[in-house]
Amino acid sequence: MKKIILTALIAFGFTTANAQEESKSLFTFSGYIDVYYSYDFAKPKNHTRPGFFYSYNKSNEANLNLGMAKVNYAAANIRGNFALMAGTYAEYNMSAEQDLLKNVYEANVGVKIANNHNLWIDAGIMPSHIGFESAIGKDCQTLTRSILAENSPYYEAGVKIGYTSESGKWYLAGMYLNGWQRIQKVEGNQTPAFGTQLTYKPSDKVILNWSTYAGNEQPDADKKWRYFNNFYGQFKLSDKTNVTAGFDVGSQQSDKGSDKYDVWFSPVLILQYKPADKIQLTARGEYYSDEKGVIIATETPNGFKTYGFSANFDYIVSDNVMFRIEARNLSSKDDIFTKDNLPTDTNTFVTTSLAISL
Repeated sequence: MKKIILTALIAFGFTTANAQEESKSLFTFSGYIDVYYSYDFAKPKNHTRPGFFYSYNKSNEANLNLGMAKVNYAAANIRGNFALMAGTYAEYNMSAEQDLLKNVYEANVGVKIANNHNLWIDAGIMPSHIGFESAIGKDCQTLTRSILAENSPYYEAGVKIGYTSESGKWYLAGMYLNGWQRIQKVEGNQTPAFGTQLTYKPSDKVILNWSTYAGNEQPDADKKWRYFNNFYGQFKLSDKTNVTAGFDVGSQQSDKGSDKYDVWFSPVLILQYKPADKIQLTARGEYYSDEKGVIIATETPNGFKTYGFSANFDYIVSDNVMFRIEARNLSSKDDIFTKDNLPTDTNTFVTTSLAISL
């Protein structure tokens, strides 16, 4: 349609072929489709995996985790992104949002505010500034997301000011946000939320990141301040070996006005090895502790204290197609899982996916 309109304008002398080519260069269209099949050995009757998983969380059925269509606009001093999505990722991660927003993956606009510096202001719905994992499976080292990624924001809405140094080694950003993974604020909540990000890339083999969040996730009548820190480092040890180490720690007031805080934390370590051009092998170890149930409520004596291990095999079919299979086991201190309708402290599942970038 766009090509037809521009061709007509050229025919009537309102624009030129050069203008047509320039307009084309400002827009980039892309797509992503990630289908999966996951089998949980606990055989949940509702085909849904434990509630702290929001991606690849349907069991014993083929499904779409994420299908996305995106348009990007990039000029010298203006940029913008708009993307619509569907799939179980959207269904479960966006369940608290308004119906018209549940299928919006990204909608933001940015303006460069300094001629001589890479300084931008972006506003709208954006990918989260927290963590090294995203909703785009092909960009992650493992098929399924870590527990810490599943239980921290994938997206955010607000205003961000970001600066990239001339060398490209430093990135600094500050955000005013609507809340912890929220487009619309909690009813009765007038409290602002804030975020920061500091990234250092001393070389093309090392990335170090520190992201923070501060805000209140309740109505103001029951205000409880939440403070969160996300640390990670990514290291390219060789052409074939990559290591990612992450650590999240958060705290939230136990009660309104209290000087006592409930704390949760999670370390994760991921090792990826590429024995051949088209093959990737990945192992992950993780632990998540949330004794007071701030993020993951269990109503058990020790709360959520869970170890996880996974092994991943990836076959890169082509530059834009990837097949993956992953086996994963979780082991908790309390019986927070079920199998054959009986409580158990372990959960094992296998997931496969096929993803294509368009």
